[in-house]
Amino acid sequence: MSALDELVAVMARLRAPGGCPWDAEQTHASLVPYVIEEAHELAEAIEARDAGDGDDEHLREELGDVLLQVVFHADIARAEGRFDLDDVARSLTEKLRRRHPHVFADVAVDGVADVVANWDAIKQAEKPQRGSALDGIPAGLPALARAEKLLSRARRAGLVPGEAEAADASAPASEEELGWALLALVRDAAASGLDAERALRGAARELERDLRGVEAARAAGKPSAP
Repeated sequence: MSALDELVAVMARLRAPGGCPWDAEQTHASLVPYVIEEAHELAEAIEARDAGDGDDEHLREELGDVLLQVVFHADIARAEGRFDLDDVARSLTEKLRRRHPHVFADVAVDGVADVVANWDAIKQAEKPQRGSALDGIPAGLPALARAEKLLSRARRAGLVPGEAEAADASAPASEEELGWALLALVRDAAASGLDAERALRGAARELERDLRGVEAARAAGKPSAP
């Protein structure tokens, strides 16, 4: 039995009659906070390792905690006769092959930009119900992550200038500089009684509204400034 098969068996035993009462009563919805928490802890472990403050043992442990969430959700679905971990893995394998035709088919690419463009086109074909390049960005993302995602999607869709055209001479030159600049903004906001997270959420909402306007105008063939 592989280690992954053993993990699946342990999870099934924990949730079976006579197993763990807490595990048995969990649902997809009740586990959402743990998924979010474990993802953040994994990110922290990766960053700590890269900074020299962490190690592979910690990273391995946090990867395991994220994997536990996947196995937990898959077992809930298995017990209800909907799908199991094999189905999850099978779907993921199919998606990876489908979205990498330059590896698994005969599509030629010339660098990362072509790979990203192909990925976006394939994803759009898979999800035709998404009428906008901005659809599918989780509303619950932290404000900064959501703003970055909006701008990334917008750049890839040509709705805003790329980094080279949009760069400001006064912009921070490194992540360290940027970090301190952001901390200073948050500090000054707090001193003025302002909520930095809420302010950025509001700005991101307005940005999304404007970008969708640009996108709609483009689709209608009307000129609009990005």
